[in-house]
Amino acid sequence: MTNLLSHEQKVELIKRGFSRRSMGRLGLLLGAGSSLPFFNEPALAQLSNIGRISADAVKINANENPMGPCPEAAEAIHSVVQKGGRYLYEETFDFSKTLADQEGVKPNYVMPFAGSSDPLHRAVLAFTSPTKPLVMGDPGYEAGQRAAAFIGSKVITVPLTKTYAHDVKAMVAASPDAGVFYICNPNNPTGTITKKSDIEWLVANKPAGSILLLDEAYIHLSGEAFGTDLVAADKDVIVLRTFSKLYGMAGLRAGAAIGRPDLLSKIQHYGAGALPVTGMIGAHASLKVKTLVPERRKIIADIRTDTFDWMSKKGYSFVPSVSNKFMVDVKRPGQEIVKAMAAEKVYIGRVWKAWPTHVRVSVGTKEEMAKFKVAFEKVMA
Repeated sequence: MTNLLSHEQKVELIKRGFSRRSMGRLGLLLGAGSSLPFFNEPALAQLSNIGRISADAVKINANENPMGPCPEAAEAIHSVVQKGGRYLYEETFDFSKTLADQEGVKPNYVMPFAGSSDPLHRAVLAFTSPTKPLVMGDPGYEAGQRAAAFIGSKVITVPLTKTYAHDVKAMVAASPDAGVFYICNPNNPTGTITKKSDIEWLVANKPAGSILLLDEAYIHLSGEAFGTDLVAADKDVIVLRTFSKLYGMAGLRAGAAIGRPDLLSKIQHYGAGALPVTGMIGAHASLKVKTLVPERRKIIADIRTDTFDWMSKKGYSFVPSVSNKFMVDVKRPGQEIVKAMAAEKVYIGRVWKAWPTHVRVSVGTKEEMAKFKVAFEKVMA
């Protein structure tokens, strides 16, 4: 498989500490692309895939937005379906231009993708190696770990702070040779924030040659400052965005990586192909609705706050979240509660190894969370 790599790529991989065997795995990536076991959407979905469920069941296990795409996006998607026999690259270009304008970066600083998992994997493949680890918080979103494991890169996990933020100083101290520092902000699964000042400190103090991979899949739900100003300042930062969460387009697949062109060029060759025009045009339409983000942020926050108030009154222990999911300490093996809730036809999220007695719960509709309360009180009795 190494014959799929150019001479320049082989030289760069040797510098990153790859052996001939591990270079072969990179060659496999270039040949197989999205068909790889950790790289494709069906594989990614397995952690939250529960199969078909009854119509009266509650599915709050995958941080989805039950509101779906906004009416403007739905209309744009409907109107373009009959043109789906064309690639319609111009729709992707228009989406990129609008996102770049809104984020204050040049158009060539935006690389669109079908969601944000793809560029997350690519960045790990491009910037880590057996001698350049991936450093991330624990518990944290694990997708990058699977890509790192595939190519033999070391993964260093650093516990969150007492306020459930990323411990940026411990992360930098953990590896003087790190390739990628990964921060999901707000964090998945905890839904908690790492302060912008801490992120800026990490960028200023990280090892030379490493990058910060800043996953902002949930940032619109929090009202916190974006990290794209660091990209505009030409820092070693790649910001990930998705339209799966607040924008309600998880099944339609739209997202982007935002970074310096030289950084984006390193992730570009790990895959190719036209993007789904339905996702691109839906995302573009969503960006144009100025009231969408604050309106949906408030709807989700109101439901989350109501749920937290109820849990506090009942004496349940949970991590305060500013996102569309939260962690509950059930004081016993978490998988027992996941199974018991499923028996009540309420499907909640999974358990993280670092926190074995916690379960993740997504914020659903008001009606769904009412059913969650009834089921949760029953199984916790």
